Amino acid sequence: MLMSPIADAVRAIVEARHGDPFAFLGQHTGSADGTVATGRCVRAFLPWAVSVQVIDPEGSTVLADAERLDETGLFGADLPDATETFAYKLRVTSPELTFDMWDPYSFPPVLGELDTYFIGEGTHLKLYEKMGAHMATLAGVRGAAFTVWAPNAQRVSVVGDFNGWDGRQHPMRKHLNCGVWEIFLPEVPEGTRYKYEILGADGNLMPLKSDPYAFYCEVPPATASVVYDLGDYDWTDQDWMERRATTVDRSAPMSIYEIHLGSWKRVVDAETGETRPMTYRELAEELPAYVSELGFTHIELLPVNEHPFDGSWGYQPIGLFAPTSRFGTPDDFRYFVDRCHAAGLGIIIDWVAGHFPEDAHGLVWFDGTHLYEHADPRQGRHMDWGTLIYNYGRTEVRNFLLANALFWLDKFHIDGLRVDAVASMLYLDYSREGDDWIPNKYGGRENLEAIDFLRRMNELVYGHFPGAITLAEESTAWPMVSRPTYLGGLGFGYKWNMGWMNDTLRYIGEDPIHRCYHHNDLTFSLIYAFNENFVLPLSHDEVVHGKRSILGRMPGDCWQQFANMRAYLAYMWTHPGKKLLFMGTEFAQGREWNYQTSLDWHLMDIDWHARMHTLVTELNRLYRDLPALHVHDCESDGFAWIDCTDYQNSIIAYVRRESTAADAPFVLVVCNLTPIVREDYRIGAPRAGWYSEILNTDSEAFGGSGVGNDRVVTLPQESHGHPQSLLLTLPPLATIVLRPDDAA
Repeated sequence: MLMSPIADAVRAIVEARHGDPFAFLGQHTGSADGTVATGRCVRAFLPWAVSVQVIDPEGSTVLADAERLDETGLFGADLPDATETFAYKLRVTSPELTFDMWDPYSFPPVLGELDTYFIGEGTHLKLYEKMGAHMATLAGVRGAAFTVWAPNAQRVSVVGDFNGWDGRQHPMRKHLNCGVWEIFLPEVPEGTRYKYEILGADGNLMPLKSDPYAFYCEVPPATASVVYDLGDYDWTDQDWMERRATTVDRSAPMSIYEIHLGSWKRVVDAETGETRPMTYRELAEELPAYVSELGFTHIELLPVNEHPFDGSWGYQPIGLFAPTSRFGTPDDFRYFVDRCHAAGLGIIIDWVAGHFPEDAHGLVWFDGTHLYEHADPRQGRHMDWGTLIYNYGRTEVRNFLLANALFWLDKFHIDGLRVDAVASMLYLDYSREGDDWIPNKYGGRENLEAIDFLRRMNELVYGHFPGAITLAEESTAWPMVSRPTYLGGLGFGYKWNMGWMNDTLRYIGEDPIHRCYHHNDLTFSLIYAFNENFVLPLSHDEVVHGKRSILGRMPGDCWQQFANMRAYLAYMWTHPGKKLLFMGTEFAQGREWNYQTSLDWHLMDIDWHARMHTLVTELNRLYRDLPALHVHDCESDGFAWIDCTDYQNSIIAYVRRESTAADAPFVLVVCNLTPIVREDYRIGAPRAGWYSEILNTDSEAFGGSGVGNDRVVTLPQESHGHPQSLLLTLPPLATIVLRPDDAA
C-alpha cells in the first residue's frame, strides 16, 4: 500500500468506502501521490486497466502517462506544468483492447444550488426532472446523469452494464444540504441497465437498489432500472387537453370502464405459440374503439406503476415513476393514452400512495435507515398486506409522492388519479387491535400527517392541471372527502360509494322471495347519496376471492340471473352518482376474474351475453344523452322518490330531473325486483299526459321476455302525492324508464 499523505484516501477508494470521491478522483491541484502541492494531477480508479494515459479531448496528444498508486487499479498522472483546470480524456488499455474515454470525475455537478435547496426543503414540484436517470449534455458531452436521495448512506455508487456492476468504479458525489448523491457518466447510452450500490449508515452493504425515480425498468422478475429519455413526446391530443380544461365538471356524465391491462385480452405470441398480454400499442388499436362503442367516457387502469409481483395487480408498486415494462416502453404507454384521447376517452389511473412492498431492491431500508417508511412497525407496517407505510411527516417523502402525482398528469397526460385505500391512510389504528398503534399528538386515531398530505395532493392536482380529477377509494364515513380543502374537506373530486355497492350487492344476491325483508339495503343509499360526490363502483374487488362474478351473485336459474343483472345495472345507471364497471361485466362474464387469463370473449357469441353488452351500451347512451340522468348526479335537486316503501312487492319508483324548475325534463324509473309480472300497478306521475317507455330491461332486445308498456297516459287519480297517476305493467325482474311524450 502506498505510504504517503493520501494513503488513507487511496485505501478508502479501493475499498469502496470513500464518502467524497470527487474530492480525490479526477483532476486536482498537486501531485497524484500528494507529496507536491504545485502543478496538477489526474487520478482514476480503473481496476480492469493495464495502463492509463491522460490525453487531450481530440485524442491527438498524450499529456501524461499514469502510474499505479495501488495494485488494485488506482492510477495517478502528474502534470507539473499545469496551472489551471484543463479538459482531458483517458486512454485506457485493458487486456483485450485500447480505447479513449471521458473521465466522469472531470465533470461539474449535475444539480445547481437552487435545485438542491428545493430538494432539501421538500418543495420541488418537478422533482422527476432532477432525480433519477436523465440523458443530458454536460460540458458538450452526451451521457446519463444519475441522481438519488440517500442522506444517511456512507457511499453510493451507480452500477450497471457500463462498469460490470462494480460498485468501486463510479461512487457518486453527495450534496450535504439535501442528502442527494449524483454523477454524470459520459457516453452512457439510453437503454442502459443500472442500479445503486449503497453502503448503509451502519457501514454494511445494502442489496442493490432500483432507482425510485426510474422512468423505465426491466421486465419482471428482473429488477434493474433502465435509462430512458422521456424527452418531448409528439402528442396529438391538444384539442382534448384544451377541451378538458374548460368543460370538465361534476355535472358532466362520467361512466368509467375499469380494466386490468394484462388480462383484458390476451393474444397468441407468434414466436412461442403461447398466450401473452397485449402490448400498450396493441391495446391502443383495440381498447379505445371497444370502450368508445360501449359508450363509456373514461377508462380506469389498475395500477400501471412498475411492480414486482403480478398477483398484486399493481397494488404493491416499487417503480412509482415507471409504467410497467410488461406491456412496452413509456412512449408506448403515452401512445396508448394519446389514442384513448383521440377516441374521446379520459384516462384515470389507480395511484397507490398508501404503502409499498418489502422487496429488497425497493424502498425498504433504502440507505440503511427507515428512509421512506416509519421506523416503528405500529406506524410503518400494514398488518393486512405485509407492506410498509410511507412516513408522510417527512418532507422529502411527501415531496416524492406529491411530485409523482403531478408526474403522471404532466408527462403522460393522465386525466385523473383514483387514490387506493384512502381509509388505510386516514386512520392510525386501521386494521389494528388494542394498543398496536400510536395516537396522534392530540390522542386521537386520525393520521394528521396523511390528512395533510392528501389535502396538499388534491390542491396541487386541481391547481396545476385544469380539468384533471381525483377520486378516493374511501370505505368509511370520513366526512367531506370530496369537499374543498378550504371548507375543511380532503379535496378529492369524487369518492367511491362503497356503502351503495355493499348494500345493493347484498340485496340483489337475495332470493326474490326474501327481498321484502331487505328492502332498506336497496333504498338506504339515498339517505346519504349527496353527502359526497359519489361514484357507484362495481369494481375488480367484487369479482375475485370467492365473491363470484356479478352474474354469479344473482339468484335463480339462468334466465333469472340475467334478468336480475339487467335490472340491477339499469338501477345503477339511473341512481344518482357517476358509474364504474369492471371489464367483463358488460357482457356478464360468468366466472370470477383471473388476472392470469383473458376475459371470456367467446361468450359474446352467446345470445344472452351479447344482449347484456347491448344493454350496457344503451344504458351509457341514455345516461349521456339525457341531462336528467347526469347533471345532478351529486346534488339532491335531481332526485325525488315516487315510492320507496313497497317492500312487500320489492318495487321502487323515483324521478331523475334535469333541474328543479316545474317544467324541467325528467324521467320516471320503476324497478320490479321479483319475477312476477305486475299488471295495472299504479304510480304517481309528476306531470299529466302521455309517457313513453324509453328503456325496459325485459325487452327482447336485451334478452328479456318482452313484457312492457310502450306508451301510457296518466289518469286523473291521485297517487303518491301527485294529482295524476299511471297504470303500468311491470315486467318481471326488470327496470323500466319512462319520460313524458309531448308528441303523443
